[in-house]
Amino acid sequence: MKQLGVFCGSSSGARPEYTAAAVELGSVLVERGIGLVYGGGRIGLMGRVAEAVIAGGGEVIGVIPEFLIEKELAYEGVSELRAVDSMSERKAVMAELSDGFIALPGGYGTLDELMEMLTWTQLGIHQKPCGLLNTCRYYDGLIAFVDHTVAENFVQAEHRSMLLVEMEPTALLDQMESWTPPAIDKTKWILGLEDA
Repeated sequence: MKQLGVFCGSSSGARPEYTAAAVELGSVLVERGIGLVYGGGRIGLMGRVAEAVIAGGGEVIGVIPEFLIEKELAYEGVSELRAVDSMSERKAVMAELSDGFIALPGGYGTLDELMEMLTWTQLGIHQKPCGLLNTCRYYDGLIAFVDHTVAENFVQAEHRSMLLVEMEPTALLDQMESWTPPAIDKTKWILGLEDA
């Protein structure tokens, strides 16, 4: 992986551990020579992970919609700041630039970004690993829900394996670097037609 897309909150959240995890992830990216692609803001967890990469001398590309430049206080100190027209374009640009994706704790936007990247893997649009950094077990409820989708036959078991989960950045990056994408079963859509 040369560049990693990181999705995370423009808030710092309720626990100092979330900020510590963002800083640690940024430091680990620098140690491994992996550039950061992120949402372009200088506040919240977004700002902390970017600061950590910049402090270590790493490359940071921020991608931010024009209408969020003032709200999320665009980080002018990044290697490259790309202003885009919409949230959809932000995701598309981040997907194009990144070799994999990690979600730190965050809200609706973080979930939206992660789920779209997972869906693109499921559909064979790309073959890039997606991981959750489950700091303080923040994502336990989401992980349980994803397991529920498998139990209820809405997600295939092999597609469940597309979502990598670890509590430490180093362990998550190790998983991502050795990850093999699942085979895409094109009959999935045909077999489901009898239920339509």
